[in-house]
Amino acid sequence: MGLFQKLAHFLGVKKREVNVLVVGLNNSGKTTVVNRFKNEEERVADIVPTVGFSVERFQNKSLSFTAFDMSGHGRYRDLWEHYYKDCNGIIFVIDSSDRLRLVVVKEELNLLLQHPDICHRKLPILFFANKMDSKEALSSVKIAAALGLDKIMDKPWHISASNALTGEGLQEGVEWLTQQLVLY
Repeated sequence: MGLFQKLAHFLGVKKREVNVLVVGLNNSGKTTVVNRFKNEEERVADIVPTVGFSVERFQNKSLSFTAFDMSGHGRYRDLWEHYYKDCNGIIFVIDSSDRLRLVVVKEELNLLLQHPDICHRKLPILFFANKMDSKEALSSVKIAAALGLDKIMDKPWHISASNALTGEGLQEGVEWLTQQLVLY
């Protein structure tokens, strides 16, 4: 990066572009999370399940995010790995009230972490323990323990309790991810 480009990024005149994958099981709230990051006038009122994937853009501070919102249905999860090589970070959305499928979440996370395009990179991973407004919701601490997040030693990670419908906890998470990506 040239001196003028570095200066432009530093001054915030030009935003650095990053690619993030937004993954998680179906019905975890991935699309709703991404929708909340967009400008208010660009937000969609009715969220529909993602088929395959969708591409959305949003900005936070000095970064311009291109978010690849990946479908979480079982038949589409194999698509995730085609985007690993070009991503700068991962947002993993978890339905904190879906206790039964937490085992599936752990399996998918382990597959992701062991993939050759991910395992040797220091990609930051932001976990959203979503749907915290539900009575059945597990705390972010319990989710982190159930997924064994403390065993992830080679990548920076953060878990944020969230409610994508109200936006609660989302800004805290994206601030952490932005900070990590600026350093990355």
